[in-house]
Amino acid sequence: MSQSVLASATGVAAQAGRRRTFAVISHPDAGKSTMTEALALHARVIGQAGAVHGKGDRKGVVSDWMAMEQQRGISVTSAALQFSYRDAVINLLDTPGHADFSEDTYRVLTAVDSAVMLLDAAKGLEPQTLKLFEVCRQRSIPVITFINKWDRPGLDPLALMDEIEQRIGLRPTPLTWPVGPAGQFHGVIDRRTGTFIRMQRSPGGADLAIEQEMSDDEAKTLFGTDWDTAVEEMDLLELTGADHDPDGFLGATTTPVLFGAAVANLGVRQLLDVLLEMAPPPAARPTASGAEQPVDASFSGFVFKIQANMNRAHRDQVAFVRINSGKFERGMIVTHGGSGRPFTTKYAQQMFGQDRDTIDEAFPGDVVGLVNATALAIGDTLYVGKPVQYPPLPSFPPEHFAVVRTTDTSAFKRFRRGIEQLDAEGVVQVLRSEQRGDQSPVLAAVGPMQFEVATFRLETEFGVKVNVDHLPYETTARTDPAGRDILRTEAGVEVMTRVRDDALLALFPNKWRMRSIVGRHPDLNLEP
Repeated sequence: MSQSVLASATGVAAQAGRRRTFAVISHPDAGKSTMTEALALHARVIGQAGAVHGKGDRKGVVSDWMAMEQQRGISVTSAALQFSYRDAVINLLDTPGHADFSEDTYRVLTAVDSAVMLLDAAKGLEPQTLKLFEVCRQRSIPVITFINKWDRPGLDPLALMDEIEQRIGLRPTPLTWPVGPAGQFHGVIDRRTGTFIRMQRSPGGADLAIEQEMSDDEAKTLFGTDWDTAVEEMDLLELTGADHDPDGFLGATTTPVLFGAAVANLGVRQLLDVLLEMAPPPAARPTASGAEQPVDASFSGFVFKIQANMNRAHRDQVAFVRINSGKFERGMIVTHGGSGRPFTTKYAQQMFGQDRDTIDEAFPGDVVGLVNATALAIGDTLYVGKPVQYPPLPSFPPEHFAVVRTTDTSAFKRFRRGIEQLDAEGVVQVLRSEQRGDQSPVLAAVGPMQFEVATFRLETEFGVKVNVDHLPYETTARTDPAGRDILRTEAGVEVMTRVRDDALLALFPNKWRMRSIVGRHPDLNLEP
């Protein structure tokens, strides 16, 4: 290896080591978007935190850029933010928590190296939280747990630790411990140093929390039994061996735990510091062949998200690319893994919510937005030099189906363009039905709220009002042309073509009807 190539590879490895790329995930309403903004506030990349719904002249959170998100105070699409903190580069991906958008969340989890899981102090582990933990376990993603909303009444902290261990099998290893029960939050004891940090909300709660280190005697004088209780609870943690285990954390068998309240910016600095000190930087990534691509190899990355119309001033489509190896330079010619064709990266941007800046270079762990990259699809691999292919991103089986039509014939071109865009982004899966024709596509979704997003965006972004008629199907399976011919003879069943990959999907009213048909036609080919 030449000296110049060696120096370049060393530089890439050093830059990768500065990166921390993680997702914020949780059940709906646990405070993901608020936490995203609180982290950005602590990194001094925004001047003031706004509540999720916004108050007065304050806007909604920077990561909730879509009008529907701002109106409802929820996240319905993932967002990418990049900023610097201390000597590190933070790539933070905010995700929707609602189960209806779990496919988008899953795609984001393929693009991160760790995750921050928020638990609501009053609700503990909720159904969607359990599902997300399971996805992290399957992908061996290290998880840091943040017990949020400790400024409100909630559960006992030891009970929450037991729940984490019993229900998801991850051993909690608290790094900070609260002084005061949920709803009476005085601050935290850092278990690694034994230091007590008193925390108070800033006036109005929109700026950094007021922190003050105090001695044990001062804390005991001020907080009395609350201090004594916290010390007793920490003694129990010592007895059970609930100390941070770096290997267990990186191996996704333990989870460091912190306490705080994102809306008041309490405990957020500690979380950010833990991410820098403990979360893993980008590492070698497995390829479709089973080999691993080192971070200092030539450039490669994959598309994990596509989004259009993020900013009304830029009516364009952005492909979000997670860089896995090498140095990215704007304007470089890369190879599209699926077709083998060259692809120019002239319009490359860095995202901060819906805001964007032109980026000239990026490194492993970074997320780059390629503008007007209409030739790219979710899951596509890009590379330079030696060919590499990353595993495809799976599609979730849809459980809800609806026919969508526009009654305005003059708007049909815009309607068709909007449907194509929603399909490309993975907002919904679009199916073609022989009996309904191209003018009445069928939308397939994991959850019904996806239909709301689709109709909202068709109206607001493409100026097309539509009618949605729900279909009586909830079970689907892939089939083949022979299977399609067999199913044409069965009542109450349809076979449609998924537009994005021409797969034949058989739709059944329920799983019992599917089993009944399989019983009569044992040669029928049905696959998950």
